[in-house]
Amino acid sequence: MHHIPRRHPRRTRRALGLALATALLAAGATACGSSGDGGSGTSPAAVESTDSAKRGTVLSNPFDKPDLVLTDTDGRTYDLRAETEGHPTLLYFGYTHCPDVCPLTMSNIAVAKSKLPEADQEKLRVVFVTSDPERDTPASLGKWLRAQDPDFIGLTGDFDTIRAGARSVGVSLEPPVKEKDGDIVSTHGTQVLAFLPKDDKGHVLYTSDVPVETYEKDLPKLVRGQLP
Repeated sequence: MHHIPRRHPRRTRRALGLALATALLAAGATACGSSGDGGSGTSPAAVESTDSAKRGTVLSNPFDKPDLVLTDTDGRTYDLRAETEGHPTLLYFGYTHCPDVCPLTMSNIAVAKSKLPEADQEKLRVVFVTSDPERDTPASLGKWLRAQDPDFIGLTGDFDTIRAGARSVGVSLEPPVKEKDGDIVSTHGTQVLAFLPKDDKGHVLYTSDVPVETYEKDLPKLVRGQLP
């Protein structure tokens, strides 16, 4: 799918610092990176419990869509709020050198999206924002995403801007770190946020253990502006 210039560790870490209340803590949000605790700060969202960690979590206090203006894979300026206004939108922060969670998450979404009617696929926006902008250039990010779905939107830009946008929706990001063995580790929360078209707010959160079947079941409802 893409060439990885270095060996990257297959270890995951728990992003506890910005966990979204009890449901997210119970699900154990993971991040691609070395072991240790994850980030700092707290999330403003309260959540409604679900009976399974493999389902989406409906937020009783939905997130506003991040106010992010970044660069897309064609090198053009992309205003997240303006470009996705009125569209069902899935938002994920990750990086292309991630060895496990990121490609699996995007693959699950791609498979579920492919099951939608064509008209619904055209409505849906899937946005991948890199947590490793130094290595994820518009060109390399575009190549990686096209292997998943050519309509996926990839965004890169200034790390501090990206981190502020991520934190606004409860996702922890830390600057990529080069370890002693040469591995570069990007630590990021692995939540997928689903924004409904009716109000452009993030009403549903998916953790990294959510299977493709959940996305297949939920996407038709989300496209119609309904909660799963």
